[in-house]
Amino acid sequence: MRAPTPAVPVLFYDGGCGLCHRAVRLLLRADREARLRFAPLGGETFEALVPRSSRAGLPDSLVLAGGDGALHVRSAAVVEALRVAGGPARAAAALARLVPRPVADRLYDAVARRRRRLFGAPADSCPVPPGRWRGRFLA
Repeated sequence: MRAPTPAVPVLFYDGGCGLCHRAVRLLLRADREARLRFAPLGGETFEALVPRSSRAGLPDSLVLAGGDGALHVRSAAVVEALRVAGGPARAAAALARLVPRPVADRLYDAVARRRRRLFGAPADSCPVPPGRWRGRFLA
């Protein structure tokens, strides 16, 4: 899938998902070079960067619009976000790439189906990030 090319990779996430919020916080800490930006699925940035024709087939959990214009979904979104974050996260991405994509996607789908039951919803569906990270969030 191709999208208009963002200046930097943007990870779109489900604002009502506790697991998605945890993933965003983990990536914020891992991405010391501030290579990633974050925005809610369905928000203004999502509408601007993801063509309407591509939206229907996207998962409601994590989608990464890469700096190259590609849309990464499911396990590929997680792996690419880890790769972009760099440092130890890049090593985790390299290990995750060893898992065949169909297997990784089945695992991703199994967790995604149960994520609300396992991780609940955040107390605030749009928590305000700490000041040092606030500029990395888009509408």
